[in-house]
Amino acid sequence: MNLNKKSLLSYILLPVSVVYYLLTSFRRLLYRFNFLTIYNFDIPVIVVGNITVGGSGKTPIVIALVEHFKGRGLNIGVVSRGFGGKHGVGSLYVNQESNASESGDEPLLIATQTNVPVVVNTNRVQAVKDLIKDFDVELVISDDGLQHYSMGRKIEIVVVDGKWRFGNGFFLPSGPLREPLSRLNSVDFVVNNGAMHPGEIYSSLVPKFFVNVLTLEKKPLDFFHNQTCHAVAGIGHPDRFFDTLVDLNIDVLPHSFKDHYYYSESDFLFSSNHPIIMTTKDCVKCREFANDNMWYLLTEVDISEDFLNKLQEKL
Repeated sequence: MNLNKKSLLSYILLPVSVVYYLLTSFRRLLYRFNFLTIYNFDIPVIVVGNITVGGSGKTPIVIALVEHFKGRGLNIGVVSRGFGGKHGVGSLYVNQESNASESGDEPLLIATQTNVPVVVNTNRVQAVKDLIKDFDVELVISDDGLQHYSMGRKIEIVVVDGKWRFGNGFFLPSGPLREPLSRLNSVDFVVNNGAMHPGEIYSSLVPKFFVNVLTLEKKPLDFFHNQTCHAVAGIGHPDRFFDTLVDLNIDVLPHSFKDHYYYSESDFLFSSNHPIIMTTKDCVKCREFANDNMWYLLTEVDISEDFLNKLQEKL
């Protein structure tokens, strides 16, 4: 079901959505009135989350914040649920040598790009405790976890997809909403990924260069100009990646996979031997069978210094 459109099925599921809304609202009230425990830490925690299911672009924002605070001399750690990974109970410490199938693709991407301690645990409170104990971090950033209320936090950032926003406006399972839109009034910042919107901080992913998955060789953005290339994307909204490549004057043969899809070598046995270009999130899952025909597009988040300064002040 397309959660961005109001279909017959979405209306049929509305009673279930009402139950979901009532249960999640009651749960939040239990935390608000201290019937359920919120664990507060001696160091600040920044949560980068959303109020919808599906990819909104949180992980690139997390990476940008890690690099920002690293540049100011802080010892940073990141916690994540590790969605899609096979890791079970307890904390998994993720580094550049970890396997994405165990850790999840996004934690491995963060660890690879930032070289900071990353801990995967479904219990985020324990993950933060382990980061503090084992790495003496001064600041923790949580990739997702807005609804993990037991984890105390200093700052809440909600990332909104600039194109899809809140879909059909219904709660799960009729639509993509995890929390009501009024939740945006209680967070510290709302970051819009890809569009200008009143009251929201604009951000965008800016292409930097192409990197060979096998050799790590870098090439400028015009390297594939007017060439036909296979484009592979297993992300929330793959069309956004394909459109970026088209804007770089690449003749794109698109190959979409579901978000967090784990690739095998056979997934890349295309009928033609054109270069293969993928996202950074995809490439960490292809290192074991990469060849020199595979590339990824490295991007960086463009976000205002004013936002980063205000974030610094709140800490």
